[in-house]
Amino acid sequence: MSQPQDQEGKARPHHTQLYMDIPSSCLPIVYSSLYNITFMGLEKLHPFDAGKWGKVIHFLKEDNVITDGSIVEAQEATEEDLLVVHTKRYLNRLKWSLIVASITEIPPLMFLPNFLVQRRVLRPLRTQTGGTIMAGKLAIERGWAINVGGGFHHCSSDKGGGFCAYADITLAIKFLFERLEGVSKATIVDLDAHQGNGHERDFLDDKRVFIMDVYNRYIYPGDGYAKRAIKRKVELDWGTEDEEYLQQVKLHLEGALNEVRPDIIVYNAGTDVLDGDPLGGLAISPQGIIRRDEAVFRAARRREIPILMLTSGGYQKKTARIIADSIINLRCQGLIGGDEDGEGPGECVCGGPVMMSSTSSSPSVLTGPTPNTI
Repeated sequence: MSQPQDQEGKARPHHTQLYMDIPSSCLPIVYSSLYNITFMGLEKLHPFDAGKWGKVIHFLKEDNVITDGSIVEAQEATEEDLLVVHTKRYLNRLKWSLIVASITEIPPLMFLPNFLVQRRVLRPLRTQTGGTIMAGKLAIERGWAINVGGGFHHCSSDKGGGFCAYADITLAIKFLFERLEGVSKATIVDLDAHQGNGHERDFLDDKRVFIMDVYNRYIYPGDGYAKRAIKRKVELDWGTEDEEYLQQVKLHLEGALNEVRPDIIVYNAGTDVLDGDPLGGLAISPQGIIRRDEAVFRAARRREIPILMLTSGGYQKKTARIIADSIINLRCQGLIGGDEDGEGPGECVCGGPVMMSSTSSSPSVLTGPTPNTI
């Protein structure tokens, strides 16, 4: 059956629940309890904390940044939504538990009925993917948006890997290009510790998308073919620390945004750059991550470019607290929130970037100057 066409003979986008209107009383922070993967303890066989997204939300509620009523409930991406980017052949391959086990790097999944794998593993990932697409539209409307999840940057249209089963970054950008007038250029700023080979393969020949990628050169995926899509490539060495890292990020971010002024920045804010991460191999402090996120949002704000943030990889239990602290800092610095977004429930009393307290799980304030997975 052919797609419906408009008066000019162009295929009209399919109907989707992911572009629904969101009340102005909601902050453009997208989440669903369905993000979290719990499946008979099998999720513990992978270093990824499959419940980190719920922990981030818990910390934000605890610190009076959000309430249940102020966040946007993510919706699951349907097959029709996914087919905007993915091939039918690839989606059919996900109906084999062996394939899903390989993509998620959880071998015991291969022995389970696929209906269980769909419900307990892939549905959460489809919901996070829907959340990324929803957050893309919100970012254009509100100037910023955060999906407390997503960032599956190893998945392309026809291949998954590294715990990434759906190409949410590619999908969010393609949805924007197809559906929102005036959105024709995007910049991906990928600061996860791993190379974002999925979106790079998808946009290899697409001049509308500018990719900046900063990653550990020695770890997964080492995809030389995909690297051809990177316009600003920063390959880091083992153990890179805050000073060099932040200098490189700020320098190349300025260069990227001076070279092309996009209609949206998609910011893949992985926390696997954290010192001690078992897969990232870098040595960035919690304060370094918070300052990194602030630098990206400041660059977007200075140029009045909408920004979409995704939380991506991070393989230590403390990354959820750092993500929450970073979001709190962005609010304290006036880079997110505000009356036009429906102010959150609590007052912000920060005097500088928040940081992890060495004696407590609660954020404090700085008084000085400022295995192969996602």
